[in-house]
Amino acid sequence: MKKIFCLALFFTGLSMSLHSQIILTKPLSPRQTGYKIDAALDTRTAIIHGKMRAFWVNFSNDPVEEVQMHLYLNAFRNSRSTFMKESGTSFSLVANDSGYVDIITVSDSKGSDLLPLLRYISPDDGNSDDKTVVSIKLPDPCKPRDTVWLNMEFDSRLPGTLYRTGHTNGYYFAGQWFPKFGVYETSGMRYALKDSWNCHQFHRHSEFYSNHSVYEVNITIPSDYVVGTGGLIMDEKANDDSTKTISCRAEDIVDFAWVAWTGFNIYNDKWNDVAITFLYPSDHEDQVQRQVQAVKFGLEYLAERVGPYPWPHLTFVDPPTFGTGSAGMEYTTLFTTVSVTGIPEYLRLPQLTTIHEFGHAYFMGIFASNEFEEPWMDEGMNTYWESRIIDHFYGIRSGLIDHPLMRLSDKSYVRMNYVLSPDKQLVTNAENSWSYPPGTYSMMSYQKTGVIFNTLEGITGTEITDEIFREYYKNWAFKHPSGKDFIEVANKVYADHSKDSLKDLNWFFSQTLFGTDICDYKVSDITNTFVPGTDSTYKSIVRLQRLGGIKLPVEVLVTFNNGEKLSVKWDGRDRYKDLEYTGNRKVKSVAIDPGYVISMDVNYINNSMTVRPDRLPLSRFYIKLISFIQFFISILFI
Repeated sequence: MKKIFCLALFFTGLSMSLHSQIILTKPLSPRQTGYKIDAALDTRTAIIHGKMRAFWVNFSNDPVEEVQMHLYLNAFRNSRSTFMKESGTSFSLVANDSGYVDIITVSDSKGSDLLPLLRYISPDDGNSDDKTVVSIKLPDPCKPRDTVWLNMEFDSRLPGTLYRTGHTNGYYFAGQWFPKFGVYETSGMRYALKDSWNCHQFHRHSEFYSNHSVYEVNITIPSDYVVGTGGLIMDEKANDDSTKTISCRAEDIVDFAWVAWTGFNIYNDKWNDVAITFLYPSDHEDQVQRQVQAVKFGLEYLAERVGPYPWPHLTFVDPPTFGTGSAGMEYTTLFTTVSVTGIPEYLRLPQLTTIHEFGHAYFMGIFASNEFEEPWMDEGMNTYWESRIIDHFYGIRSGLIDHPLMRLSDKSYVRMNYVLSPDKQLVTNAENSWSYPPGTYSMMSYQKTGVIFNTLEGITGTEITDEIFREYYKNWAFKHPSGKDFIEVANKVYADHSKDSLKDLNWFFSQTLFGTDICDYKVSDITNTFVPGTDSTYKSIVRLQRLGGIKLPVEVLVTFNNGEKLSVKWDGRDRYKDLEYTGNRKVKSVAIDPGYVISMDVNYINNSMTVRPDRLPLSRFYIKLISFIQFFISILFI
């Protein structure tokens, strides 16, 4: 590994020498790929004219005969692409305003023309009309430890309908805009049984999978545009034709995106050694402080509990209202958020978006797991940490909404989306992102996974859960982990720190991530029977039920009429369990999971029972219901 790493550094230095500056004193990744791109945006046609020199190093032990690359913008070329077919009626192209990537020329380091050796492939569905993946056969196989160099000229047209990328009304968001290498997985890496390219098509429900790379990008654009990029801006020079060229460099990130608009304001700040740049429209001036504070909260929380944020720069963007189709996108050191002028302080939706999208710098950017095949490893983990950050800084019970008529934590909101979904048992989390049944991708990848990790924290404790993620960071940062790699880390940490007899967490993940059952515990009955022949002796029986298929250990709190409380541990495995007590006291009430740590339990209402219920809880319910209605009526007039 050390030899490969040094070799990668050699090629990185060779490819990026020129006049570039180094950002990081020590590389974070092997840097198997790198890109030097000169890009010029024609704002009249929304076409980016690109010239690129890129490299890929063969770290395998076998010769490789081809390279595979993503051409994501071709998803917007016509209505027959896989992305468009999967989108159905939820997305449509603007007439005469499609997007595409055209490779004009491609040659190797010897100057050989490779354009005749280029062919489009569809590894996922065989759709011959999909042109989002291209294979380029090499004139000679690339030997182990050798490097493929590609020189390309390409035209990338941003689509007129914003979805992750595109343009509208003079606003340009360039995401997935250049030809980019897939990931060549060697045998034993993740789930690979043999060396092969992992290069999926552009799907409606998926993100991406890429190597950590070095980027050196020069962007030429009309001089009145404000530009934000995923790189550190090293230089800016004015040209003679009323344009300017911005030179950027980024190191060890999985993708390079940029945004341009004449209406942006710039706000600069700093957290520790991280320079923060925030781009926003003038009419969102009242949102600046809450947005910048939110990203600092994210930096602080994840650095302490997962691992250091490794880059010295971070740019995030609040698009104009007409550009919200590009909101909520993440590119490691560049992400987009969303806000609305005048949104009240008690609604933390802007902060939620900012914290969530920033979190992808970790679970997508640092780990670079395969989001095509295991979206829960990014979106789900990130949703879990988003909830923790929001509720920690803004209120345990009111992190998302803090209004006199309604308080709602982000953790509760995530659980509510899972619990109320009618499709939560249709499929497991072991699906490719494009294979989920209609309407289930977001719930499964985001909400269910977030609920799973909240439940894991409830069972193991916050300290052990934090230690699992710290070890995950130490072992797998910048290494493309799989789900089984994460679970192996979790098992080791749990075995080392837990006092339970269970020595791993396979029993947990097999039921939750890789099962379709639900969790539902119920207190079904309480009886207090007088024992004949005694003065004041009662036999009390508490009957517990497991209605769902998931078996998790739970706490049962029994309260007696003399005020005594008894906490009982139940492994939750049996369908029924009776608790029996004999004495001069009677059972007054019983609560399963009184601390609400088992977020996966789909029905909290049946978790408790009182022998003689008073009307106070019912009154509180009606009060909350009325407040809930009043709150949403008030929302209509914001």
